[in-house]
Amino acid sequence: MKVSIIGASGHVGRAAAFCLAEENSVNRLMLISREKSLDMLEGESLDIHDALAAKGVHVNIKNSSDLEEIKDSNVVVLSAGASRKPGMERTDLGILNAEIVASYAKEIAKHAPDSIILVITNPVDVMTYVALKASGFSKNRVFGLGNHLDSLRFKNYMARHFNVHVSEIHTRIVGQHGPHMVPLISSTSIGGIPLEYYSAFDYFSGYKPFNLEKTIAKVNNAGSYIIGKKGATEYGPAFAISNIVNTVLNDERKILTVSAYLEGEIEGIEDVCLGVPVKLGIDGIEGILPIKMSENEREAFIKAAEVVKKDTEDILKYLID
Repeated sequence: MKVSIIGASGHVGRAAAFCLAEENSVNRLMLISREKSLDMLEGESLDIHDALAAKGVHVNIKNSSDLEEIKDSNVVVLSAGASRKPGMERTDLGILNAEIVASYAKEIAKHAPDSIILVITNPVDVMTYVALKASGFSKNRVFGLGNHLDSLRFKNYMARHFNVHVSEIHTRIVGQHGPHMVPLISSTSIGGIPLEYYSAFDYFSGYKPFNLEKTIAKVNNAGSYIIGKKGATEYGPAFAISNIVNTVLNDERKILTVSAYLEGEIEGIEDVCLGVPVKLGIDGIEGILPIKMSENEREAFIKAAEVVKKDTEDILKYLID
């Protein structure tokens, strides 16, 4: 299987390259960057090869600035674009990145017409829409990282609070990858026990009550907080990317929350890309799953759709055909 990363010289692109290189499902890795970053990418590739030698893993890694080299890719990870700076609004970032994403999406359609596009560039819901329309691909073959990373972060915070293994937390976040994310608390469980009952158990056992609003604020601000501390987010997004790519290449049919194009499948919402649970396999999205939501969750999800749709329309005004 061949995976190409466009924007491989960035923090997320480099970390994702390492994560993917050590996976058995990937045997060809093409790292694409601008010409001026090729020396750095060569050093990165050599460093990865040294690390893989210690693990007894071999992957054919190549670097190039020529987009023709993405031909025959099964998956193209699109992470090119400007990075969000502390305090930067997502819409401002979207105006900067929309033209970049559209340009690359057209090149992917030209050189790797049978590939699946995984969009990482932020604001990811809007950029997924831009990539879908610019590539002309079917909606099952273009999707974004979206709320998959948010859901992982949410599980992590919950696991720490309740002092359980993260695999025992069953929950997900849907909607916007941003301030209008929607935690599906009504269907959240810990070890198969609904959260409301588990929370009561923890309360009587001496634990502090679970503060949902505070936890969601931490999830929403996690990227900015990390950027403020170390300059970029790397490992969290990289492993989330690897998780999605492996799900596709191994035809695992896992249910993951990615940014996908809606055509009325959930609450009649149409013509917008939002974080929703989908079944992922070798052909990409095999189906968008229905969501059972409380009334508050439903209202928040509809609001997220309205916000993302308006952001998309506003950003598209600046996009030059």
